[in-house]
Amino acid sequence: MKKLTGKVAVVTGASKGIGAGIARALAAEGASVVVNYASSKAGADAVVAAITAAGGKATAVQGDVAKKAEAEGIIDAAITNYGRLDVLVNNSGVYEFAAIEAVTEEQFHRLFNINVLGAILTTQAAVKHLGEGGSIINISSGVSRITPAYSTVYTGTKGALDAITGVLARELGPRKIRVNSINPGMVETEGTHTGGMLGSDLEKTMIAQTPLGRIGQVNDITPLAVFLASEDSTWLTGESLLATGGLR
Repeated sequence: MKKLTGKVAVVTGASKGIGAGIARALAAEGASVVVNYASSKAGADAVVAAITAAGGKATAVQGDVAKKAEAEGIIDAAITNYGRLDVLVNNSGVYEFAAIEAVTEEQFHRLFNINVLGAILTTQAAVKHLGEGGSIINISSGVSRITPAYSTVYTGTKGALDAITGVLARELGPRKIRVNSINPGMVETEGTHTGGMLGSDLEKTMIAQTPLGRIGQVNDITPLAVFLASEDSTWLTGESLLATGGLR
């Protein structure tokens, strides 16, 4: 039997990149998946099409996680379509790098609203439905450990998400809901391509400092999400899995 047969999962920010990979991986293990997107309907529809073509179940749901009503709507879609909720993957996130002199209030609020408030609001909506054995997986980042220069705001958001993971593990533990995070290093995605990171001096520096000698791929991260969503990890909560190829 597949690891997630009969389970229902919500993956935020799942129209591309790591989120899309996680949605496909959870579905491949038997979960019915709500594929959330903020603006890329075409991307989310493509993820759903790939899942259904492989015999899985998925539906695309638009929603801005940083707005309470829309975050609730994303979770409600799982109940409406599949009747339950077992797994929440808080993957929605944005990044921007700048010297401290260039940090703006707009940048600060945009990153914290999506990366931190969004995870809080979606989790708040989800805990009404998650029962014993429920799993919340926060997609954080290796930057919270590596603390690279020019990442004050972005690293701040991920440090906050790591702290929230620990707090909620304690708070929700008595309800038998587990809360863990995955902290990837640089991963090849549409975002790192369009952001000009691949082939840059930054990428070369990171590869040189990474014991395994390369940047990550989406398929390096997705099995960790399946593990944390499944009964294979029932004794883990409050953990941050540093998935950086050894860079720290």
